Amino acid sequence: MDPKWNDDQPIYRQLRDRVVAMILEGVLEEGDALPSVRSVAADYRLNPLTVLKGYQELVDENLVEKKRGLGMFVMEGAHARLLQDERKLFVEKEWPRVRATIERLGLDPKELLASGAKDNSK
Repeated sequence: MDPKWNDDQPIYRQLRDRVVAMILEGVLEEGDALPSVRSVAADYRLNPLTVLKGYQELVDENLVEKKRGLGMFVMEGAHARLLQDERKLFVEKEWPRVRATIERLGLDPKELLASGAKDNSK
């Protein structure tokens, strides 16, 4: 996890978002344990209650489960649910802006896709 925090949103929310990114990127897989609240708090100089609040959001979203005495673990199906949610968010929120920019600049979608394929081959 990146130890840098920004002032745009609460740290517990940024922590939650970083764990979500780790699940989406496959760094944390289903069944994997999350780093302990104490270790995250110590490593990033955070109040343990802040870490716990971020983790609790993940529990509330059914992405992580608490196992008493063992810790918190990524739930089965978490990756698929997150991917579905992120795709929906992109299509509803980001894509309309991207599409409008493409149209405003008169860009050719085929050329954009081709240039993206070239960049990915590096």
